[in-house]
Amino acid sequence: MGLGNILLSDEGFGVHFISWFEKRYRCPDNVQLIDGGTLGLGLLDIITSSEKLIVIDVIKTDDEPGSLYRFKKEEMETYLPEPTSAHEVEFVDVLIQAELMGQCPEVVFLCIVPESYGKMHVGMTPLMTEKFQAMEELLLEELSRLNVSPKRV
Repeated sequence: MGLGNILLSDEGFGVHFISWFEKRYRCPDNVQLIDGGTLGLGLLDIITSSEKLIVIDVIKTDDEPGSLYRFKKEEMETYLPEPTSAHEVEFVDVLIQAELMGQCPEVVFLCIVPESYGKMHVGMTPLMTEKFQAMEELLLEELSRLNVSPKRV
């Protein structure tokens, strides 16, 4: 599942990456590639009906732009921002809701540090597009751990 807002430059990395990956690979029938965008609670049914979930998103940290990370959900919690409003629903809130329902899948995050964040601009910086192949390698490794082998088209 790719997350992000494509109107905010590199913030849309997950969405852009999933679209790119989907054009390069065919996955088995039991694997879905999902553009999660900014759907928030609209993703709850997808999440609760999944056994395993791989989330591709940006991570805001002081590391070098383009740096890649792999986290399990428990590890990712240390990087989550503080809640800012009761009206904002972040992806982590959706995972918490799934946990409360007793239906949260095993979650792995594959994240990248954005070069540009929070600026209104459609499209990503060249650095982020260049990092698609590195993220592809991470995703293929993660899928291999799950005994999933997408076919290159």
